[in-house]
This record gives sequence, structure tokens and C-alpha cells, in this order.
Amino acid sequence: MDPRESWAALAAGGVAGVCVDLILFPLDTVKTRLQSPQGFRKAGGFRGIYAGVPSTAIGSFPNAAAFFITYENVKTMMHHGSASYLTPATHMVAASVGEVVACLIRVPSEVVKQRAQVSPSSSTLRILSHTLYHEGIQGLYRGYKSTVLREVKPLSFFFFVLY
Repeated sequence: MDPRESWAALAAGGVAGVCVDLILFPLDTVKTRLQSPQGFRKAGGFRGIYAGVPSTAIGSFPNAAAFFITYENVKTMMHHGSASYLTPATHMVAASVGEVVACLIRVPSEVVKQRAQVSPSSSTLRILSHTLYHEGIQGLYRGYKSTVLREVKPLSFFFFVLY
């Protein structure tokens, strides 16, 4: 993959990720609050519907960019000399590896975002520092394995082949 194609995949993936994440953010906040053990109303209801958006805004571009640059590079590496009937498998593997890499960025961003969504009075920076102080780096990666399994199997594994 030549450098221009890599930069294009990185930029396109990053911009697309930011757009999608910011447009769908209010729906995600409502979903997170509905799932909160404290209940929707105590978790903030419809107040502060953009609570946690800074972590999404900061993490969205590198997350999507990491996915697409990994996806394109793995696809290019696997495509050399492979038969056309293996094309779906190439896309499956490339998308799966892309998700594993992207989750290294996505999960910490999601942890901070979700905690901000259910306690809208706390700032994103305060939540990040509190998590690091009390749980260490492991606290930011809470749920990494389950997130990877959720993203790799049904979503990326089949989505990119069907697309």
C-alpha cells in the first residue's frame, strides 16, 4: 500500500468515525442511562445529553483511523497472490485485526464516556484522573476482551464481506 493510500484511509476513516460518533452521541447517552443500575432519571435523564462528548471527540478520530489503516494494510498484505475465492476471508481477517487494534483506543474512550454519561456533573478529565488513580491503566481497559469479541465476530467479520 503506497503512502498516499495509507494517508487517505487514515483521514477518511478518522473523519467518518468522528461524524458518526458525534451524530449518534445523544442516542448512546440515552441507552447508557437506561442501562444504568441507578435508573434513567437518577443517571441524568435527558439533562446533559452530551456529557462525555470530549472523550468521544478525542478518541473517535484515532479509533476509526487505526481501524481503517490496519484494515487496508492487512488486506493489502493478504491479497498478494491469493485466489479470488479467498477475498471474503481476506476482508474478514483484515476487519478483525482492525477491530482488535481500534479497541486499544476505543475501550478507554468508552469507559470514560460511559462514566461521564451516568454522572453528568463530573468532567471528563476528572473521571479520567479518578479512574487512573483508583484503578490504574487496567480500569481504562475494563471490558476490552468482551468489546473485541462483540466487534470482531458479528460486526466486522460479516459487515466488510457483505459490503
